[in-house]
Amino acid sequence: MNFALIRRAGIYLFLSVAAFLSVFPFYWMAIGATNKSIDITTGQMTPGNNLVANFQSLAAQVDLVRIFGNSFLIAIISTILTLAVSSIAGYSFEMFRSRVRERIFQLLLLLLSIPFAALMVPLFVMISRASLTNTFMAVILPTIASIFIIFYFRQATKAFPGELRDAARVDGLKEWQIFLFVYLPTMRSTYAAATIIVFMNAWNNYLWPLIVLQTPENKTITLVISALTAAYAPDFGVILLATVLATLPTLVIFFVLQRQFVQGMLGAVK
Repeated sequence: MNFALIRRAGIYLFLSVAAFLSVFPFYWMAIGATNKSIDITTGQMTPGNNLVANFQSLAAQVDLVRIFGNSFLIAIISTILTLAVSSIAGYSFEMFRSRVRERIFQLLLLLLSIPFAALMVPLFVMISRASLTNTFMAVILPTIASIFIIFYFRQATKAFPGELRDAARVDGLKEWQIFLFVYLPTMRSTYAAATIIVFMNAWNNYLWPLIVLQTPENKTITLVISALTAAYAPDFGVILLATVLATLPTLVIFFVLQRQFVQGMLGAVK
């Protein structure tokens, strides 16, 4: 008996089952978007012919252009500002040495242990006193200085060749020029991986927008899907179609940056 062959067959069987369990929810979501609500509740597993009707029903209930515009605006601005602030902070923590540097960084890591639920009330009070309630900036500002992304950039910066920085200094470049013209192009895979993480977090953010965005015209897609599920008689076909549409932007960004994402997570520097 070939035990190596049996072992390999077992590995492939396990991976096949894991892949099925991972893909099936997406298959069910896509199939459900084409069926009527009654067909979904009865467990129909084949595509239906109700996709257009579901879309028309969704468009009649929701201003899709405005809602997706809100989500894209918040996600894009949050991503740009978070990458800018967090990458500069991560670069600075690694490149500039001081006596208090490690203590400050350890304090930041300690703050990761504080649950967001404990911060919501004081954060909401700050936003209210700044008259930012029911604005997109109320959603964006608390996400800019991401401790996890700062930690991620600092760890990635450890792989940044010090010779490049020294050569740039010899050529007369200032520190901000080294960061923009040497560090940033070299760490593009790290930025790609961080872009996916930050964009997905901003796009899927639910709890904090639910608290600070109080009017229907400022709602994001995650809040709209939640409102659809809260109906007295929810239309599951419409809900699943909205979920599919909400998933597409993150899927597109992931597949476009997939190669750089893997390189960035492995700490590759080019």
